[in-house]
Amino acid sequence: MLSLKGATPSRWLRQVESDLPSILIDHAHCEKKAAGTAMNLMFAYVENVELCRAMTEIVNEELEHFHLVLELLERRGIPFRRLKPSSYGRKLNDLVRRQEPVRAVDRLLVAGLIEARSCERFDLLRQHVGDRELADFYDSLFESEARHHACYVKLARDFDTDENVRQRLEELASLEAEIIAEGENLPRMHS
Repeated sequence: MLSLKGATPSRWLRQVESDLPSILIDHAHCEKKAAGTAMNLMFAYVENVELCRAMTEIVNEELEHFHLVLELLERRGIPFRRLKPSSYGRKLNDLVRRQEPVRAVDRLLVAGLIEARSCERFDLLRQHVGDRELADFYDSLFESEARHHACYVKLARDFDTDENVRQRLEELASLEAEIIAEGENLPRMHS
């Protein structure tokens, strides 16, 4: 369903346990970045009306999630602040080919893989945190991340054949799994 090639290492759950506030702050930043990605895609491919409509829905949903995370932080007395981002998104975006229309395919598939990884992480959080409020919160976000993943993959097929999109998704998913397996020391949503 999610096109992921590798599961989150247990190292990440240890990061969650050691610094949950940083994970939550980073989650807010991730929602904001996801809205920005959808906006950028809408501007880049303005002639694709289906894509523009889908991106409008995703932008609205991601900004709603951003506000929900900000409210969660406020209830917990965790100040929202800048954080050094993980290198995950940059490494994935470095894989995007430069020439259109395959650039569009890669941009959409990378966005889809990020959504898939977020979905997987939300599932882990809802299963492993002992905090009922957080478990319920991540449960409420799980479905939309899966839906966003499917939407991005579907839209990529507007720019290339089903077979080429499937093959490229396999390639990118394998590389994404390597990035996740490598990890990093920062406690982040995608570390």
